[in-house]
Amino acid sequence: MAAQRVRKFAGLAPVLTLALAAAGCGGGGGGSASSTPTAAPATVSAADAARLLEQATFGVIQADVATVQSMGVSAYIDSQIALPPTQYTGFSYVPHTAPATCVTDPATPTDASSLCARDDYTIFQVQRQFFQHALGNPDQLRQRVAFALSQIFVVSSTEIYEAYGMADYQNLLLNDAFANYRTLLQDVTLSPVMGHYLDMVNNAKSNAALGTSPNENYGREVLQLFSIGLYQLNPDGTQVLDATGAPVPTYTQDVVEGFSSVFTGWTYPPLAGATSKFGNPTNYDGTMVAFQNEHDEGSKLLLDNLTVPANQTPAQDLQLALDNIFNHSNVGPFIGRQLIQHLVTSNPSPAYVARISAVFANDGTGVRGNLAAVVKAILMDSEARGDAPAAASFGHLREPALYITSVMRSMGGQSDGVYLASASSSMGQPIFSPQTVFNFYPPSYGIPGTPLLGPEFGIDNAATALARANFVDTMIMQNGAAANATVTGSTGSTISLAPLAASTDPGAQIQQLNQNLMHGSLSSQAAGVILNAANAAGSGDALAAARAASYLVLTSAQYQVER
Repeated sequence: MAAQRVRKFAGLAPVLTLALAAAGCGGGGGGSASSTPTAAPATVSAADAARLLEQATFGVIQADVATVQSMGVSAYIDSQIALPPTQYTGFSYVPHTAPATCVTDPATPTDASSLCARDDYTIFQVQRQFFQHALGNPDQLRQRVAFALSQIFVVSSTEIYEAYGMADYQNLLLNDAFANYRTLLQDVTLSPVMGHYLDMVNNAKSNAALGTSPNENYGREVLQLFSIGLYQLNPDGTQVLDATGAPVPTYTQDVVEGFSSVFTGWTYPPLAGATSKFGNPTNYDGTMVAFQNEHDEGSKLLLDNLTVPANQTPAQDLQLALDNIFNHSNVGPFIGRQLIQHLVTSNPSPAYVARISAVFANDGTGVRGNLAAVVKAILMDSEARGDAPAAASFGHLREPALYITSVMRSMGGQSDGVYLASASSSMGQPIFSPQTVFNFYPPSYGIPGTPLLGPEFGIDNAATALARANFVDTMIMQNGAAANATVTGSTGSTISLAPLAASTDPGAQIQQLNQNLMHGSLSSQAAGVILNAANAAGSGDALAAARAASYLVLTSAQYQVER
């Protein structure tokens, strides 16, 4: 049925293709070159308020537009930062190996053993809660930032399949979303979830007799992906070049080995009532614990030629190493640019990156690494604010999870998260389950045939594009997804079009969709084609017209590329 709907409205494809080209396929840049932030205007237009909500929440609700206009951008962001985190709940420790009474039986999916296997030994329930949080939680900005951080400080259910472990890690990111980057870096480093995923847990010192050396996995990825990247950066995010024009590496293999030796001697936290020892059984609750006898006590070369002295404790080495990373000049532009990409635009100008790097270096009170200040600066920057972006190439493709939640929130939908998690997977983004530590898509992914970056386009192909249309078809044309009998309290996923169909004028319906979904940015050309289709589909039936108009707006390139 979904494929039939796609074919039925295929006549709109040329217009929407043009719309995508006009939107720049998710590019950015072109804003002010000023080295200082430009304050948001005191009076906030409805269009700018809606754009802020697209960047800072999981979808625009019209009542929130009025709130932003009333409070102002700065006060609204402050109010969001002040809200406590809504966390993942209902999860508890389970042994790493599932007991025989906790095994899936496809013939009896509602039996206790099958439900135990699904709910405790997959992240099904965590994924459900992600979408429930996204649709209904008040702490929208914290949830958005934590989701962005989950795609920078990556762990995956490909290794962490116990639900309580993934829930613990996501709660860590929620707690630290507005903390100091140094705090986040330490909490991630000592998380047994990260320890298991990138092999810092039970990482033993060198043993010449056995011919073994420390595992380099975390020592390498904490540098490459979580902090400074591969090449030296200027404060504006551009690469530092040597005399030959080649980029300058940030670290050498000797430095990787130095950090890998620092990260030795740590194991899982002990289980309650058990004697702690190196090689504790898998346990994701709490933080990792250290054992001196398994720690490499030699000196270690770190960044900027810093040498960690010999004969220190694991904790002393860890503090020096994390401080060494934290104070590296790359962290501000490397992390700041990625947060801009996740929240605002795929291609921020160098000046935008430089302004955010400056806030990372000093939040105005002499504090380095204040993530709350960094996020606020990103959202209040002159390139992010205004009724419309200054550059035609500004924006980014809505990644699957954000596409789904923006549709649901802006259309007044409700969901228990079951179908939404499945739909996101079909679009190429199974929540918290990327195949590698490099996330679902790299921040450096370029749109073929253009000079622009478009990270989210890294998982955009014929199959995932059709999955997007199928999701909208299910929600709009097929009255949503039914409740799941295996989930307690399941409600399914639905969107009511009754409020939209209250108007019998398809033109007024499209105007309302344009305002609610796209802050008035739908082109007149696309609106005209959609109106013709809605009139043809409706023939005096306001609900049928509303379905056609909603389907065509939601599947349009102009909506899918957030600007």
